[in-house]
Amino acid sequence: MASDSTVILIGERSEIKPRPRGEARRLSLGRFALVTITLFTFAFLYVPIAVLIIFSFNSARTGATWQSFTLQWYERVFSNARILEAAANSLIVAVLSTLGAVVIGTLMAMAMERYRFRGKAAWDGLLYLPVIVPEIVMGISLLIFFAAVNLSRGVITLVISHIAFCMPFVYLTMRARLADFDRSVEEAAQDLGANEWITFRRITLPLLMPGIISSALLAFTLSLDDFVISFFVTGVGSQTLPVYIWGQIRKGITPEINAISALMLVLSIILVVVTQLIQRRQKT
Repeated sequence: MASDSTVILIGERSEIKPRPRGEARRLSLGRFALVTITLFTFAFLYVPIAVLIIFSFNSARTGATWQSFTLQWYERVFSNARILEAAANSLIVAVLSTLGAVVIGTLMAMAMERYRFRGKAAWDGLLYLPVIVPEIVMGISLLIFFAAVNLSRGVITLVISHIAFCMPFVYLTMRARLADFDRSVEEAAQDLGANEWITFRRITLPLLMPGIISSALLAFTLSLDDFVISFFVTGVGSQTLPVYIWGQIRKGITPEINAISALMLVLSIILVVVTQLIQRRQKT
């Protein structure tokens, strides 16, 4: 059926009434504008990323012009001890902070979803607050806190800060999962003689596992890519990869930086894709 026509039903008969030319022209212009804006938006977002990845294979040292294809910059990345140390610090902090954020966020979500107590709305708002607070404010406040308690900056301060930063995202994910949780399954298990621990281990935890995995992947990605908070709380010997990249960029963007950024981008994309797949499976 033509897009510029309208079907009018009269009793058991149907007639096709053509749209006015002006209305059809406005619809065509609207579609064209929508497609154009969408294409420009995606180009604005992803063309710089594509250029970065392409020039990470450029043999030219300056990276301003394409010379020839090479893998030497990736070889230098994997042979640079400082880069490997920063990458190891990032992975250690990301793993530890993810574990802490998942445990605390999941338990907090279960408490807020299943129990009623005075001041619950206020506590719920406080848990949402770190999501909207600018990272620079959170980084400065954490730096002041660690200085007040006389805790020297290092891996410990990084892990604590990343747990505080990632936990609200885990909490939000688990609250959404618990909102659709059928508690009658737990009640049925208890009616059959299972105690609270067995019910949690064999019923509750497996049902929550898709949400736990997706929130863990989200927390890991946020921790691995974080720069602002890490910049304020990092110390000597605990430099993370984003902080190292920032230090090198001050001297100028080199092909090694392009290679590091491309590797981090690929890892982040993989984690995001896995998270989306798990969430889709969770919905179905």
